[in-house]
Amino acid sequence: MATSWRLSAIQLTSGPEPAANLATVEYYLQQLPRAKQHLVLLPECFAVFGGGDRLQLTHQAAIGAGDIQQACRQLAVKFGVYLVAGSQPTTTTNPERFAASCLVYSPAGELLADYQKLHLFDVNVADSTGSYRESATTIPGEKISLCQLPDLKLGLSICYDVRFPGLMQVLAAQGMQVLTVPSAFTRPTGTAHWHTLLKARAIENQCFVLAANQTGVHANGRETYGHSLIIDPWGEILADAGTGPGWVSALVDINQCQQLGQKMPVHQHNRFNSELK
Repeated sequence: MATSWRLSAIQLTSGPEPAANLATVEYYLQQLPRAKQHLVLLPECFAVFGGGDRLQLTHQAAIGAGDIQQACRQLAVKFGVYLVAGSQPTTTTNPERFAASCLVYSPAGELLADYQKLHLFDVNVADSTGSYRESATTIPGEKISLCQLPDLKLGLSICYDVRFPGLMQVLAAQGMQVLTVPSAFTRPTGTAHWHTLLKARAIENQCFVLAANQTGVHANGRETYGHSLIIDPWGEILADAGTGPGWVSALVDINQCQQLGQKMPVHQHNRFNSELK
């Protein structure tokens, strides 16, 4: 029996003002095809981006609270979708550092899962920003999150996490069928690695990959790569958003994961399985 889901990714050039960014999210949600079972992914930092290093701190809220989370909850209900709200700042025990949290809402507005970014982007990049030190204001997460939706097991990650396949292998060992990757990939790193990394995660874990990226030049001069993607378990790109703001969407059969696994049972063949449980 086919298990159909519509997967959609919204691509943004987010700015520093949450109200403006959320209005753009709603604008694109209005354009998306309707579906009985619809999973929509927003990018990393979808609501607040492109300001100073401490901008995120001024908009942090406890999980389950705050204007941004309330707006996401309302959008999930209004459009009848499972909304994966990319990443947003949530409070920690340290008032000077927030957690980058991905929150999953049901069409009824229920918070189904939360995930805090495990791997922080502390790197040097050959772009106008040059040096990124995410750990200066962000505390890394401590847990892996697999979210059970109707007929679908959803694995959560955020941006830089995609370079660490061990995380996805653990999620795959738990039955993951769709991996979400909300991102703000830079233009240089995206040009070099974005498509390759995402296709590899789909192929090696025999899952769909839904990746929503920021795009364009932001208020602080940072440039992101775009090319939000939907990829099937064989590594075929079903949709590519290119470099402009907008969205991509594809209707998929989740059973494709199981069918491929029966033909090529890589999870059974993996001799490191005991290390992943």
